[in-house]
Amino acid sequence: MKLNRKDILGLKDLTVDEIKLILDTADAFRDIATRKRKKVPTLQGRTVVNLFYEKSTRTRTSFEIAAKRLSADVVNFAASESSVGKGETFLDTVLNIEAMHPEIIVVRHGSAGAPHMLANMVESSVVNAGDGAHEHPSQALLDMLMIRDEKGGFNGLKVAIIGDITHSRVARSNIYGLVRMGAEVRVSGPATMIPVGIEKLGVKVAPTIEDAVKGVDVIMMLRIQLERQSRQLFSSMREYGRFFGLNPKRLELANKDAIVMHPGPMNRGVEIDSETADSSRSRILSQVTNGVAVRMALLYLVSGGGS
Repeated sequence: MKLNRKDILGLKDLTVDEIKLILDTADAFRDIATRKRKKVPTLQGRTVVNLFYEKSTRTRTSFEIAAKRLSADVVNFAASESSVGKGETFLDTVLNIEAMHPEIIVVRHGSAGAPHMLANMVESSVVNAGDGAHEHPSQALLDMLMIRDEKGGFNGLKVAIIGDITHSRVARSNIYGLVRMGAEVRVSGPATMIPVGIEKLGVKVAPTIEDAVKGVDVIMMLRIQLERQSRQLFSSMREYGRFFGLNPKRLELANKDAIVMHPGPMNRGVEIDSETADSSRSRILSQVTNGVAVRMALLYLVSGGGS
């Protein structure tokens, strides 16, 4: 089976079969990380451009490692170190990069929809590495791979997503993917960080973190997206942590084998305390490991590879 898409722009449009294909392909690539020589010739002779207009540690590094493990040539573009600082527009930058004939452009941008616009303009495949508060498909797919590893599937699974839901592209992509795969998703956070009408996406809104995590199989904590907030949406970090932070007492309300996830970067002592983040139920670093395999799968599949 092949992925009949030029681009990966979000989870909203992916079918159940497409999600399964990506996760299965990532699963197959995962053992490369354990080999002495961590490289296969799959994308030899092809060029991947990482076009990042926002800061990133995990996602950009993960995409770079993924491309190099597939033997692609990789170019990292940071807007802060480019002609963008001289006034060049996003459109002109993209057209100049396209003129160099890369096969894949991985793009992160602060504006929702920027990867979609880019995908309509260029012949290269486009992979969305996060656009504003809209979607972050590769993060959601690596989260789903983690959940499938631990729980064996999604149907009937209970997942709680806690925090700044309004500004989180990770939350939105996970909601699209998890609901489509049959999971029950609950969201909770300060009322100012819960979008009006989010129930239409198939989730339940819990008024407190205790209500949200009670009896769930997976708890996903989110960072407060201060950089996307135009005004203060809560009184203080201390108060946020007091009402919506995950700690051992709240974790005990979940199922005994529930796992804890976080897309990073974490703010210890705010949305999660160190005891919980470093506990045996935390899968935070395993998520990072899965990220490379999922991004290898995305680069491979948009290049025409199949199962």
